[in-house]
Amino acid sequence: MDFSTRIDRIIKALENAYPVAECSLNYDKAYELLFAARLAAQCTDERVNMVTPVLFGKYPTLEALASADTQDIEKIIHSCGFFRSKARDIILASQMLINEFESRMPDNMEDLLRLPGVGRKTANLILGDIYKKPAVVVDTHCIRLSNRLGLVKSKDPAKIEIALREILPPEKSSDFCHRLVLHGRAVCEARSPKCGECSLYNLCPKLI
Repeated sequence: MDFSTRIDRIIKALENAYPVAECSLNYDKAYELLFAARLAAQCTDERVNMVTPVLFGKYPTLEALASADTQDIEKIIHSCGFFRSKARDIILASQMLINEFESRMPDNMEDLLRLPGVGRKTANLILGDIYKKPAVVVDTHCIRLSNRLGLVKSKDPAKIEIALREILPPEKSSDFCHRLVLHGRAVCEARSPKCGECSLYNLCPKLI
């Protein structure tokens, strides 16, 4: 089986296993996804989804977040870890969105990366989920599974993003990354992968 055929089959197998490819972070507004993603750094999405209703309930607008008391934000998000830097970034990014982008989320990588606390992973998430643009979100699941599946040979997120962009159909790249997360959580776990239950078992390099 050649490489391109195997990639196509991996994509189709993931589509069949996980028909709905969605981000597991809950949000209603674009900036809520941005800040939820910031909170998710070194924290589980489940925990973030417990915290954001409190945060966005008390501060329901960008203007409210931009003028929020830092210590109050820290208290609300404390359980997400790294709460001081995350609180600072949320407030500063809110101010920048208002002052420089007219309260609208940027739709390009360059401007997104200017926002405090935003790296390529979060920027790609915004581009893919909010603007439906081709995007490759490289998180821990993507790093682990793309290596296990033999799609890449690197642990460097930047190199993995470049490599996956070269081999994935652009219109499927964002959903593919979401499905890797779902598969990584449900089956291809870090320490004890459930190979016997894996829909990609016959496509795994160990059997080819």
